[in-house]
Amino acid sequence: MANDSLDRARKEINEIDKEMAALFVRRMKAAEAVAEYKKQRGLAILDEARENEVIQRNSAFVEEDVIREYYVNFLRDTMAVSRAYQSRLMEGMKVAFSGTEGAFAHIAACKLYPTAKKVAFGDFSEAYRAVERGECDVAVLPVENSYNGEVGQVTDLMFSGSLYVNGMFDLPITQDLLAKEGVGIDEIREVVSHPQAFGQCRSYIERHGFTRHEFANTALAARWVAENPDRTVAAIGSREAADIFGLKVIDHDINESRSNSTRFAIFSRTANKRIEKDGGVHSILLFTVRNEAGALAQAVDVIGKYGFNMRTLRSRPMKELLWEYYFYVEVEGNVQSETGASLLESLGEFCDRLKFAGTYIKL
Repeated sequence: MANDSLDRARKEINEIDKEMAALFVRRMKAAEAVAEYKKQRGLAILDEARENEVIQRNSAFVEEDVIREYYVNFLRDTMAVSRAYQSRLMEGMKVAFSGTEGAFAHIAACKLYPTAKKVAFGDFSEAYRAVERGECDVAVLPVENSYNGEVGQVTDLMFSGSLYVNGMFDLPITQDLLAKEGVGIDEIREVVSHPQAFGQCRSYIERHGFTRHEFANTALAARWVAENPDRTVAAIGSREAADIFGLKVIDHDINESRSNSTRFAIFSRTANKRIEKDGGVHSILLFTVRNEAGALAQAVDVIGKYGFNMRTLRSRPMKELLWEYYFYVEVEGNVQSETGASLLESLGEFCDRLKFAGTYIKL
């Protein structure tokens, strides 16, 4: 009997949520007109007096005192979402990236969204969380380098976070040695850069006997060299970073592989369901398997059984459990389909945790 009551309550909530979704769309369409009015007249997005008036008037519609308290919070959150939408309409998209101007992530963001506002964050997690909170619309983060492998921190965010990958972009990477104007390569004793850049230039660094000092990204390293009076320190980074911070490229193409490139993922709050291309579509799944012999092999077999060709399979250690791992899989095809739904249902039989992390096309 208790289960019947729960089922009825959940069914009612589902029906209410459907109605609220339609009303939400109506409200946001009205917010578009408000945004256009404010834009034409140069008005601020936030109008505190108006918001307080709305809260006071609308909260009076709720008679129960306790529920009214939560309705006030609901109104505040709704208006915050409306402001974020108006901000996007009036000021354009906000793209989060990790680093600063001149970093390869900034270069990728500029190529993908040339007219959008780029917002720099100190690390991958901060950029990712900014999109989760609605402060930015998308995040452009590196997921893999062709020479130095995956960016594990970003893969971990895919597994633990709530965002979806809606696009992948390959950026050719050329690492240069950057120093102050007038400094020769024979003067350099130390190089500063991101660990990924060090990995891409390992032979070059060892051949010259440079000591290394790690920075959060290549552009921050370049800025530090520009501001540091020590002429024996150089940065490894992009030509764009050299131009921005007034440095000189004293050696070109120092990365070991001439086919060096980094894949950048575009993260957003909703999954990309409108995939119109037939080819070149890929999906990302992350999962843990049960601690049973052959569980991973069974999961892999399920993927093949439903006709999805697996392009990538990697394992990553789980931070919260010692010697436990989760798996990152990329498959060819759109998991957001009837066949994909059947795949996910069958995978669930062998997986303790299963997460769909997005369907994308290569940009």
